[in-house]
Amino acid sequence: MEKARQEEIDQVIDAIDLSMQEPEVEPYRQYYFIKKCRQMIAQLTDKLGQRPTANVVTFGCQMNSRDSEKLEGILADIGYTFADSEDADLVLFNTCTVRENANDKLYGRLGQLKRYKEKNPDMLIGICGCMMQEAEEVERIKKSYRYVDIVFGTHNIYKLAEILNERLEGNRQVVDVVEKADEIVEQLPNKRLYSFKSGVNIMFGCNNFCTYCIVPYVRGRERSREPEDIIREIQNLVADGVVEVMLLGQNVNSYGKNLENPISFAQLLEKVVAIDGLKRVRFMTSHPKDLSDDLIRVIKENQKICRHLHLPLQSGSTAILKKMNRGYTKESYLDLALKIRREIPEMSLTTDIIVGFPGESEEDFEDTLDVVRKVKYDSAFTFIYSKRSGTPAAKWENQVSDEVIKERFDRLLKEVQKDAANSTKKYEKETVDILVENLNDHMDGYVTGRMSNNMVVHIPGQKSLIGKIISVVLDEAKGFYYMGHMVESEV
Repeated sequence: MEKARQEEIDQVIDAIDLSMQEPEVEPYRQYYFIKKCRQMIAQLTDKLGQRPTANVVTFGCQMNSRDSEKLEGILADIGYTFADSEDADLVLFNTCTVRENANDKLYGRLGQLKRYKEKNPDMLIGICGCMMQEAEEVERIKKSYRYVDIVFGTHNIYKLAEILNERLEGNRQVVDVVEKADEIVEQLPNKRLYSFKSGVNIMFGCNNFCTYCIVPYVRGRERSREPEDIIREIQNLVADGVVEVMLLGQNVNSYGKNLENPISFAQLLEKVVAIDGLKRVRFMTSHPKDLSDDLIRVIKENQKICRHLHLPLQSGSTAILKKMNRGYTKESYLDLALKIRREIPEMSLTTDIIVGFPGESEEDFEDTLDVVRKVKYDSAFTFIYSKRSGTPAAKWENQVSDEVIKERFDRLLKEVQKDAANSTKKYEKETVDILVENLNDHMDGYVTGRMSNNMVVHIPGQKSLIGKIISVVLDEAKGFYYMGHMVESEV
């Protein structure tokens, strides 16, 4: 977390009198419980002879990753250090439930952890996140996994210290799941994964209710943060060395509609790019039905806004899109995508596509291929439709056979890969800026960076380059990434 803000929080926590009643107002209520937990973790440290270890395991989207940074920040603040494995004193699963196999994966991991807990009776196991917003999954945990210590959902991530305190004081399983969020609590400790870039939540929840998607049921309805709070957070991040932020929401294009003083996402972006010292702005995810001409204009006029737009298609068939409740047609999507291509030619367009949605005919699938051929996506995430219980589509008849789905999926993948390879090839030999993000895992003496359009570049370089924006020559396109070399130091 930004150092100045952390110091402010620590000063407030240090001044808290634990003999007084806990506050009702957030985030001061959480500061109270952070201090209480600090005392108990200090006692555990004395017992163990070292600080207890924690391991936060994250499934799912970038919003979950951002939530996990908050969870780790709270755990660090109360005295935990972090382990690389689940053989730790506290293991906390931040779950995803978009697909049911994610749930199955969690239960497999819980079975393994039971053996760790038998060796270490003081070990704590927690589960939070989207999966815990499903009542039947919570009941399954309470009934069959009684050794799980704490359970909470997406709407009260910020209450980790309070929930942990209740478990440590009561020595019993604590389940604290609420159906909806009453407030947005952001002023808490935070442990960023990167020192030079950060996600920033601008809104939570989703109002769209696509018929295949569980997200609105577990993340709740849309709630936007006040623009002043977002700007202040980004200013603090920049003061702490952040050069790139990613604005996060389930549908950023509908940001601000529910505020007392409504503001559009385009207007928010204009405020963000005006922040001194901030060099790059990304955002996701955009819903096609809400992407305005004003937003296209703002992106076009501001080079700080990265040239990458993720624009989920899901299907190219108007009939299937209607069944999906996506709110646009094949024609309106194509008009939008091709307008973006015209207005901002350097923009990288990526997408999500589902193959085999209930009732999808060969003609419907050919419509999807037609959109892919016309838009020529720089990359695409392609998914085979799988039933998600709790969604309308899971109950529908006319499911597409596995054999047909596989054949269509292979055809789609071939088309997408061809376009992506051609897209990568066109930038070969050009000089571009990249933000160096990490050491290369597979090649000694190399670092890995990312272009404005989100393409990955590997170059010879040392650790000292991490976090810097440098100019490189793209020597060779390798399908989904480039090999290159540096031509000058930090911009």
